[in-house]
Amino acid sequence: MNDGVRIEIDPKTGIGTILLDRPDQRNPLSTNMMRAVTTTLRDMADDERVRVVVLRASGPVFSAGHDLSEMIDRTIEDERVVFDVCTEMMDTVQAIPQPVIAAVQGPAIAAGCQLAASCDLVVASKAAVFGTPGVRIGLFCSTPMVAVTRAVGRKRAMQMLLTGETIDADTAADWGLVNIVVAPEDLESRTRELAVKIAASSPLTLAIGKQAFYRQIDLPQDEAYKLMAETMAANAVTCDAQEGMTAFLEKRTPVWKNE
Repeated sequence: MNDGVRIEIDPKTGIGTILLDRPDQRNPLSTNMMRAVTTTLRDMADDERVRVVVLRASGPVFSAGHDLSEMIDRTIEDERVVFDVCTEMMDTVQAIPQPVIAAVQGPAIAAGCQLAASCDLVVASKAAVFGTPGVRIGLFCSTPMVAVTRAVGRKRAMQMLLTGETIDADTAADWGLVNIVVAPEDLESRTRELAVKIAASSPLTLAIGKQAFYRQIDLPQDEAYKLMAETMAANAVTCDAQEGMTAFLEKRTPVWKNE
């Protein structure tokens, strides 16, 4: 794509890769790039070859955040477009049926940190750092705050937001922003290993589970149990669930039909 996004689909593994590819500019999330990512995510959502999506970036920086050149001397209507496009992209990451794994090789800053936090899973290189430093340039990271707070909790999010300081990959893992921290040279292989493991499950079951997770996460416990009991009952009568349970009892590998 000419919007700073490259795409690769491996039908053998079921992995679809989205690559942010403006390394010379530190992969800024311009409106064109964000729209391209959103469109690609939706295309992959409808592609039966794709069971897991990996979001990567080229160069030493995952993403430095919004393209600030788009935000100088603009009207409030123009600024709203930037953040509406951003919100749509973040929502789409969680709305598509396939799990999305961020492979973070370097700094993920401001909206770049938001993008990583919005992904279902994050594998980070030890060279990665995460931060929401907008306060230092007079633009509080209010939209990144939504995703980051849900990942790390109130006090830790406020620390990042108010100080603008970055945290390293190990701290990000300890705080719940990152799942796995690896040596830089192992990032690609470890991410692929995780994606392949996930892709081995029924696509339908993964889609049901991902949607259910985000539906229940902020509900009171009694409402969550009620909704999830019904979700699990509906899941249990699908062909793939019946096949999976039967295969387990028969001690064989299940054959998924995605139905």
